[in-house]
Amino acid sequence: MKIVDDYFGCNVFSLDTMQKYLPHSTYKIMKDVMENGKELPKEIADIVANAMKDWAIEKGATHFTHWFQPMTGITAEKHDAFINPSGPNSVISEFRGKELIKGEPDASSFPSGGLRATFEARGYTAWDPTSFAFVKDKTLYIPTLFCSFDGSSLDKKTGLLRSIDALNAAAVRLLNILGYNTKKINVTVGPEQEYFLIDEKMYKQRLDLMVTGRTLFGCPPVKGQELDDHYFGNINERVKAFMEEVNEELWELGVYAKTEHKEVAPCQFELAPVYSSLNLSCDQNQLTMEVLKKVAKHHGLVCLLHEKPFDGVNGSGKHDNWSFSDDKGHNILEPGDSPEDNIRFLTVLAAIIKGVDEYQDLLRLSVASAGNDHRLGADEAPPAIISIYLGEELTAILEAIESGSEYIDHFNTKLELGVSSLPLIAKDTTDRNRTSPFAFTGNKFEFRMLGSEDNISCPNTILNTIVAEELTQFATELECCESSNITEATIQLIRRTLKEHKRILYSGNGYSEEWRQEALSRGLLEFKTAADALVHYTDPKNLELFKRHNIYSASELHARENILLMNYYQVIHIESKTMVYMLRKQILPAVFAYQAQLADIMQSKQAVGVSVAMEQKMMQKINPPLETLDTLLEQLEEINAKDVNEAKAASTFAATEILPLMETIRQLTDTIESNMPKKAWPMPDYNDILFQSFD
Repeated sequence: MKIVDDYFGCNVFSLDTMQKYLPHSTYKIMKDVMENGKELPKEIADIVANAMKDWAIEKGATHFTHWFQPMTGITAEKHDAFINPSGPNSVISEFRGKELIKGEPDASSFPSGGLRATFEARGYTAWDPTSFAFVKDKTLYIPTLFCSFDGSSLDKKTGLLRSIDALNAAAVRLLNILGYNTKKINVTVGPEQEYFLIDEKMYKQRLDLMVTGRTLFGCPPVKGQELDDHYFGNINERVKAFMEEVNEELWELGVYAKTEHKEVAPCQFELAPVYSSLNLSCDQNQLTMEVLKKVAKHHGLVCLLHEKPFDGVNGSGKHDNWSFSDDKGHNILEPGDSPEDNIRFLTVLAAIIKGVDEYQDLLRLSVASAGNDHRLGADEAPPAIISIYLGEELTAILEAIESGSEYIDHFNTKLELGVSSLPLIAKDTTDRNRTSPFAFTGNKFEFRMLGSEDNISCPNTILNTIVAEELTQFATELECCESSNITEATIQLIRRTLKEHKRILYSGNGYSEEWRQEALSRGLLEFKTAADALVHYTDPKNLELFKRHNIYSASELHARENILLMNYYQVIHIESKTMVYMLRKQILPAVFAYQAQLADIMQSKQAVGVSVAMEQKMMQKINPPLETLDTLLEQLEEINAKDVNEAKAASTFAATEILPLMETIRQLTDTIESNMPKKAWPMPDYNDILFQSFD
């Protein structure tokens, strides 16, 4: 039996592995590069590359690849063998420093958002030494950044690393002003990954699932999730075997896969890791999604990561548990074991509240996608309106600070909220609020709006940036104060911030229509679709924010907006074309065949004088929706033929013209399906997929 402790991280070129394969002096330099962000000296690149190659070959690797995250949202890789000719019929395995540090994949076929012309093909990958290389499938994977010939960022990761630097600089500056000797902070994230598993044979009979990741048709199953009997239920043997293989592969890759369980919907599950450094966590979540899909095939299953594969049951999200700690390992979002620590916590908390309120648009658009539109606000996920949940005790403390009154804790101990006396704040004193988009959960914030397919780089880049902005503003104000007055000035700053930004705080039911009306009356933003949200990427205040903190240039930001808007349109356009194909090639022929069968039965019965009232009734349940469907299908085909090239116009067109028509067509088709025999329907239905996948 394999012991996890013995093989965890065995396929990772970790610090422990580096210590074994690198000269001690080189190892110390690499350790400093990884832990403190120091620049890698070029003179040690060949040494590191050779050691990495030797280790990888011992692991069975024959190739290496620069592994990067283009704006497609998934990963990309080009494999090169280690071999180089050493004679007419001989080779030698080599890997040089320049190959480690920089690669040159063709960039012309990746989204650029107008940053470059199609014929401008040159692009570069640059090694990210702060994330560990690893071996997978006989290949050495080297995490890299991806940029164009002129240095413009073409990936998800570059902005993330820049935002980590920005938050580090701002947090260190503020914490030192407050009297905490801090040299560096570490941003941490633990992304909880939800997913569906279904039988591969059924999957291959559903073109919509194969092409779009979701079912474009399907009337409700006879049983959904109404009995609450799937959540945390006993795990089927087939699924358990799948999970065991997933865990083993992830553990070998150094991923802290910790928790696994059934989720709310039939065939839905969750995998949650222990939190880790943000950059590493981002890479590992991409690996996790890849491993889930790959391993599912080994068990005759398919892993669906779409946010809403099945209408009428819960979709899948990815909860992003975000926090940061100082160089001594103290979590900045830990309320503290003593009141004197609370001034740091409350100051940072106030900055986060201010940032979330001022940049609601950015947080909303950071999770905007065609798939997530089907999930957000559907009584299963947070609404599309941003708000913060803090819990009863923390809310009461902030209200007391804002008003300058006394706070009475649960033990009826009165505490004056002045300079010399702050309350001790317990870690878990209130329930969680699953309807909140952005909830404080004891010592971290849980950003609950992410879709299951999301690359977590974008939401965390934006979260880091807006918090860096507010911490910088706080530092600029407080550094003008005398050191003896810092605490008083800080409390006044917290008090003013709360008064100005408390509208973003909400502890009630985020699903309710009452909250929606109240939120709008408070002036909070509601972007119902990705098309509504994404156009705010390049609002003047946002352009200035990203420029000020060196996250994105104006051209890089415009490119991202264009890419995401066009992606939204293209996803929906593909769904629309798939819908037309399935109707023309599969569904309508099946309906006509059933109608012909009914007509034959009616003719036979009438010939012998038997009533055909039942058959006529059945025919009448199909004919009216079928006639309407025929008209609407022609309209959809006309819409699909339209040429829409401008990104904003295309996304609006998709949201307002294509999607509503598709939804109406789906409703009509589902009505027809519900009135046809199972044998006559040309594909597995919801009952087949959700309740027979593990037989």
